[in-house]
Amino acid sequence: MKQPEPEYTYPTYHRPIPATWWLRDRKYFLFMMRELSSFFIAVFLLIYLYGLSLLSKGQAAYGQFQETLRSGGFTLFFVVAFIFAVYHSWTWWSIMGKVQVVRLGDHKVPERVITAVALAGWVVASAVVLFVFTR
Repeated sequence: MKQPEPEYTYPTYHRPIPATWWLRDRKYFLFMMRELSSFFIAVFLLIYLYGLSLLSKGQAAYGQFQETLRSGGFTLFFVVAFIFAVYHSWTWWSIMGKVQVVRLGDHKVPERVITAVALAGWVVASAVVLFVFTR
């Protein structure tokens, strides 16, 4: 007959971490703001997809949806979402030099050049889109 093995419990220390831990360091705060930006972008895309689905229901349904979007709450949301989208894009494009290594023969292109080219491409693409939609 096998003897049951005794259960040992060892006390472990769990350091309490406050919910505001990310407010103490600027790097953590900026990281959390980048993560929060994903929420606003996702909500914007859901509103956009809902608007596209209303196009199939006719002019009246889509017109009523557009009137709803002109309210002050939605305007404020779109301004905040735009700011977060720009911040999210800026942080993404600014790390391009670290994640994308470009070699020309034996020469490695400097990170800041890759980042500058990526940011310039983003600005040019944004300008083209702005030009097309404001004509």
